[in-house]
Formats: sequence, structure tokens, C-alpha cells
Amino acid sequence: MKRIIIPLMTAAAALTASAEGYQINTLSTRQLGMGHTGTALKLGAESMFFNPAGLGFSTSTLDITGSVTGIKATATATVDGTDYKTNNGLSTPISFNAAFRIYDNLQAGVSFYTPYGSSINWTDNWPGAVLNQRVDLKSYTIQPTVSWRITPRLSVGAGLMLSWGSVDLNKGLVSASTVDRVIGVLAATGAAQVMGLDPSYRFGTTTPASVNLNGTSNLALGVNVGAMFDVTDRITAGVAFRSKMTMKVKAGEATVNYANEVARAILEKDLNIINSANFAAEMPCPYVLNFGLSYRPTDKLTLAADAQLTGWKTYKSLDIDFLAEQLDAYDQHLEKNYSNSWAVKLGAQYALTHRFDLRAGMMIDTSPVSELHYNPETPGMTKIEPTVGFSFRPIEGFSIDLAFMYVAGLGKDNASCSYTDLLAAKMPALGLPAEATFTANYKVHALIPSIGVSYRF
Repeated sequence: MKRIIIPLMTAAAALTASAEGYQINTLSTRQLGMGHTGTALKLGAESMFFNPAGLGFSTSTLDITGSVTGIKATATATVDGTDYKTNNGLSTPISFNAAFRIYDNLQAGVSFYTPYGSSINWTDNWPGAVLNQRVDLKSYTIQPTVSWRITPRLSVGAGLMLSWGSVDLNKGLVSASTVDRVIGVLAATGAAQVMGLDPSYRFGTTTPASVNLNGTSNLALGVNVGAMFDVTDRITAGVAFRSKMTMKVKAGEATVNYANEVARAILEKDLNIINSANFAAEMPCPYVLNFGLSYRPTDKLTLAADAQLTGWKTYKSLDIDFLAEQLDAYDQHLEKNYSNSWAVKLGAQYALTHRFDLRAGMMIDTSPVSELHYNPETPGMTKIEPTVGFSFRPIEGFSIDLAFMYVAGLGKDNASCSYTDLLAAKMPALGLPAEATFTANYKVHALIPSIGVSYRF
């Protein structure tokens, strides 16, 4: 039984793995054009996400903004000289912000945004199906915020993050090659005919059985705090901190699916226990610490630089607990040992006319993924991400924003991940190793357009 349960727990690990590889850095169209900088910029309502202290410098009575981004990402895994590409849909992170003035130096507001989320589809029957087929991860945050400009040059702000999320994941439970070996053994012993199976049948590249994991997390709480200071009339410094949150799935549901009746006849007896096993798991969303500096050499030109530290090092392990008492012995403590990662962001904005702004930027984003846990759920690697954008104000106070980012992963060769071969472990007579390793060369790129609007008075 333990050998059957292990693949389920490995699949559940993907709940957090996906989030780690796909922290969202596209939560403002306007700032996406500037490399998603904002820690030391006075952005009005959008400062509630980047640095709540920036809202305190706003002079608007009411400020409303919204952004929608489309992420079309493609990952490629090269296995034994053959390329396998993901068939991903379009992910659409969103962000909405509304802020209002209470006093001249006191502002408040509320934000709604998607800080984590991803969609990756390797398809059902690629060579790494036993590690991952598809995953769809979504997270949402509502953040009420207050910001106080203590002096003409210094402001502080704080927001309460209320977050929740969901996951829908598929992975193969057994490989086609191992089940084909089983059919060969059944044919040689005459058992295939007794079971009513065609002894010449082979799965080839078809994954015989897969598990679907579906769960919704409870509400998690965190804080987003920051400070901003005008060093001079043209230089501003800022610091912001978003705390770690823990998303808890208390009753995830697992369901086994079979490729056909042949797979069902061979595997259902052993895999049926998974259909009745609910699981609980915790998904940590790490802290994020941002430092920023902005400089306005002229009234028309603004330059900005941010350094972002994401505290993945706090993610040491994933603990998975099965809810049925008879499965207590199979609760797992899975080592992750990820590393903190840095992202460097640079951006520039130039006011070409009173109604038209041009923007450009660059992000360099490093990966937290451990070399010992390199799973296709998170083909992490250092990424270079150039951006461009512009804003047009057809009337005073109303802005239409457009931006585009290109994500170029630097690639990862000979990346490997170990897993347990379910049937090989259960049937040593097959002569196959119980512990197997999947190795591939990975590449990633993404096209990210974004559109936003804002209105203030």
C-alpha cells in the first residue's frame, strides 16, 4: 500500500511547486512597462501593492485603476533528443485598486489582485507524465490599506492581505513502459487470457492511469507595509515588505482516471484506495522584501530601480497528512530546501507630451528551485524580461495604459528529478528499478501583453 500512496503524495507536492515557480510580477500595466518597478514611485492607488506608503503622497480625491494581463508561456523539455512542448492556455492575472482621500495627508483604499497563479499543460502522454501532466493554480488577495504622510517628505503605509486559492492538478501514476512489461508477464503466464486481455496489446506512449488532485485553501492573512522618503526634490527611496502567508488545504480530493478498460482491469484493484483518500497540505507563500530608488533628472524623465528578495528559503519541506486513520502511517515529510531568490528591476518613463508617456524596462529574475528537486511542474531558471509600454490620456484624469513583456529563460540542461515507479516497486519480478530518474533539458519563453485604465480627480 505504501508504494501506491507515494505517487499521490508526490503529486500533492505540486501544489506549492507551481506557486514557487510562478510568482506574479505583472500586477500593473503602467508599471509593467517600467520593468514592474514601483517601490520608490508615487503611483496613487497602485502603490497599495508596490509600496503602501506611496499612497500617502497622493493628492487625488478618488483614484481608481484596473489592469488585465495575458500570459502565454511555452516550456520545452528535450528528452533523448526529442522536444516536447507545453500546450498552455492563456493565464490572465488581474489587479483592481480604489483609493480615496480622508485628509490631505491621509489616504485609504482597497486592492484586489492575483499574487500567485499559473497554468501549465504538458499533455497527458509525454515522457514526464508520471511527474506532471497539467496544473492550474489560482490565488486571490483583497487588501484594505491606509497610508499616512507624516511629514512633507516621509510617508508610511500598511495593508492587510486576505488571501485564498485553488488548485487542479493531473499527473500520471504509472508509466506506459512498466505496464507494458506487466502485460508481457501476464501473457507469458497465461494470466492475460484469463483476465480477458489481448496478450499482444501495448500502451506504447499512452499513460495508463492518472490522478487528479483538486482542492481549495482556507483564508490566509498577511500584511503589506512600507515607507517612502524624499531624499531630495528629485530622489526618492522606498522599502516595502509583504509577509509570508500559509495557504492550507484541509480536505483535498483525489480521483484516479484510466486510459482505457485494459488499464482499469490491470490497475483498479491496487489504485482504488487513492480514490477514497483525501489529503491535507500547507502551501507557503513566501515573504517579499523590496528596496527601491527613483530619480527624476528632468521634469519629463523618471528613472527607477528595485531589488526584490523573495524568501523561498523559508520553504524547507511540504508536510502531507491523509485524513483516513488507516493511512496515518503514510503521512509524509517531503524535503524541498529551496533558496531565496532575487529579482532586479529597472525602468524609465518619459513624458513625450502632456497626454502621452513612453516607458521601457528590464527585469532579471533568478530561480529558487533546488537542483535536487527539478520537476517539470516548475521548470525554473533565471529569466531576462525586457518590457515596453505607453499611456495615453484622452481627457484630463483618464488614462489608457498598454504594455508588453517578453520572458526569455536562460535554459536548464540535464535537470533531473527522482520518483518512485509504482508497479516496479510492487512487482520486483519485472526486473525494473523501483526508483527512477527523469532527466530533460528545459527552455521557457513567454509573451505578456497587458492593458489597463485609470481615472482620478
